[in-house]
Amino acid sequence: MEILEVVQVTPLLLEQLIVIWEKSVKATHLFLSEDEVEEIKKYVPQALMGIAHLIIARDQDGRPAAFMGIEEQKLEMLFIAPEKRGKGLGRELLQYGIENYSVSELAVNEQNPLAKGFYEHMGFQVYKRTDYDEQGSPYPLLYMKLK
Repeated sequence: MEILEVVQVTPLLLEQLIVIWEKSVKATHLFLSEDEVEEIKKYVPQALMGIAHLIIARDQDGRPAAFMGIEEQKLEMLFIAPEKRGKGLGRELLQYGIENYSVSELAVNEQNPLAKGFYEHMGFQVYKRTDYDEQGSPYPLLYMKLK
């Protein structure tokens, strides 16, 4: 597996990352309806193009298997293709973010207990909870900091 920072988001890469995002969300965000996923998906290209640091993990064939976005010291996004989950990719990416970008903060949906558990395993702990996500939808967020 190769981890690298994206210098330029090409149309092909953007398309590949949107596919990973959608598959990952459908596998892990079971609290979202199909319509909600489609609505959120409209904003994914803008988020990917506008993030300060977009880092991808490529498989042995050179295709993206996972990606994360970092803004300042905050992990803004981490998505892994469902077929690549459980193989250490999330750990590798997050560790890379901690070591290279001093990632020390993140927010995770409370209804995504596997992600919360993963971040706790990686040394993060909850310091704040909100009843709504950042778009005002009734999906509680847990704000976590690195211990």
